[in-house]
Amino acid sequence: MTLIGDIQGQNPGQNPGQPAGRPDPADLIKDATDATFMADVVEASKTQPVIVDFWAPWCGPCRQLGPALEKAVTAAKGAVKLVKVDIDRNPAYAGQLRVQSIPAVFAFVDGRPVDGFMGALPDSQVKQFVDGLAKQGAGASPVDELLDMARESLELGDMGGAAQAYAQALQMDPGNVKAIGGMARLYQQAGDLERAAEVLEMAPEGAKDPDIDAVRAALALAAEAPSETAEFERRLAADPDDHEARLEYATALAASGRMMEAVDQLIDSIGRDREWNDQAARKQLLTVFEAAGPVSDVAKQGRRKLSAILFS
Repeated sequence: MTLIGDIQGQNPGQNPGQPAGRPDPADLIKDATDATFMADVVEASKTQPVIVDFWAPWCGPCRQLGPALEKAVTAAKGAVKLVKVDIDRNPAYAGQLRVQSIPAVFAFVDGRPVDGFMGALPDSQVKQFVDGLAKQGAGASPVDELLDMARESLELGDMGGAAQAYAQALQMDPGNVKAIGGMARLYQQAGDLERAAEVLEMAPEGAKDPDIDAVRAALALAAEAPSETAEFERRLAADPDDHEARLEYATALAASGRMMEAVDQLIDSIGRDREWNDQAARKQLLTVFEAAGPVSDVAKQGRRKLSAILFS
C-alpha cells in the first residue's frame, strides 16, 4: 500500500517548503495596516480569536512584550492569531480604540474587542492571557478539527484522507499524541513498520494512547516473529500439543496481520495447557489484543473465546 508514505513524499507532518513540525508563521502572526485591519482582525475574529498588538519601533516595552506574545501565540498551536499594528504608520484604528499609550493589546472575538491590557506584562501573565482567549474561541482548535477529520476518513475507509489530516495536525503540533498514534497506526496497518517506528519516536516520553500502545505491541510481535511458518505447521500437524511451535506460528500470523488466526492458535494452546511455560500463550494473546486494538473486533471476539475456556 502506498496511501501513507506517498502523501507528501516526506516525513509525516512535513509539507513542501515548510520545516517539519512548525506552523507557518504567516498564518498565526502577521503585520496589519489600517487598510487591512477589517479583514485581518474584525472579520478574522469571527472564526478565530485575534490578538492585536499596537506598537511602535521606538517603544522599549513593546520590544519586550512582542516576543512574549509571539511565543505564547505560537504555543497555542493555532487556537489564536496575533496581528501587529505599527501605530506610527497606521494610527486610524489605534485612535478609534482610544489607545493612549503603548504597548496596547486588544483581544477580538466575533468581530469585537472583548479583553485587553496596556503595558508590558511578565511572560507568565502574557501566556495566561493568550490561553484564556484561546478557550473563548468557538468550536474546536484547528488540530482537534483535523483529528476529527481523520477519524471521519477512517470511518469511511479513506486511509489517504486520514493520513493527510494526521500529517497536517502533526505540522501544527508535532507532539500531539493522538496524531502521532493515528499516523503510526496507519503506517503499521499499511505494513510499513519502519515508518511506524519513526513516527512513534516523535511521542513525548511516557505518552499513553491506544493507537501508540497498539503499534508498539505490533512492533514487538514483528520483532519476535519467525520469517517462515512451514516448519511450525509441519510440527503442529505431527503433534498438536507442540506449544512452542504453536506460539511461534501464532506470532508469525499476528506479525503478518492475520490477527484472528493468531488468536485462534493461542486460544487452542491455552485450552490444551493454560499453564504451559508460565502462561506464555495467554501473555502473547494479550499482546495480540493490544496490537489489534483493545476495542477491535479481534480483541472482542478473542476475549469471548478466552472467557469460554477459562470459565468452562
